[in-house]
Amino acid sequence: MNETIKRAIFGSIYVIVLWTCTSFSATSFTILFSILGILSFYEMWKLRKGKSKTIAFLFVILPFCLIQLIPYSETCFSFKQFDSKIILLLFILTWTFDTFAYLFGVKFGKNKIFPLISPKKSWEGFIGGLVFCFIVGLLSNYFFNEFFQIEIESIIIFSLALPFTATLGDFIESYYKRQAEVKDSGNLIPGHGGILDRMDAFMISIPVLYIIINIV
Repeated sequence: MNETIKRAIFGSIYVIVLWTCTSFSATSFTILFSILGILSFYEMWKLRKGKSKTIAFLFVILPFCLIQLIPYSETCFSFKQFDSKIILLLFILTWTFDTFAYLFGVKFGKNKIFPLISPKKSWEGFIGGLVFCFIVGLLSNYFFNEFFQIEIESIIIFSLALPFTATLGDFIESYYKRQAEVKDSGNLIPGHGGILDRMDAFMISIPVLYIIINIV
């Protein structure tokens, strides 16, 4: 199978599973992120064999614990029952940033951010992703405010912060992979690597989102 087609098919399946289980019910949400957390922890454990593990394990455990609390935040929503809309917005903004950072990086990328860790990431790609992440955040509030029910201030802060947190999460995982001398954290998703490879952009974004909706 053509590599591009394989990536598109299995990437789409991953997105559908993530979106469906997150939005369907509290039970499906809890099960989904429990499984993803366990698999990510296992992949990190393999990456850190024979090396220090404390910080690496916290990098995985903390976000997967906090994400179970976010849908019940009273300060983000007007009621305490389960509501996963904020997580769906997190998905939208992260995938928007990743997509446009890639497109701008391929087209205009010349100045690398941290070539020793992630040689493909450029400042041009980062800026392009940031701009579109911010635009999509504003559009989400303008057209779907009744659905998301999130204050505009929180959306602005998060849509501007997410490009930094997503990039940092990617760099941290890339650092651990380089130390382990592997290209991917696993091979569970054909064409995409492991679960940790798909979740790295969320690892710092989730704690920051938790802080924004509970403190800001």
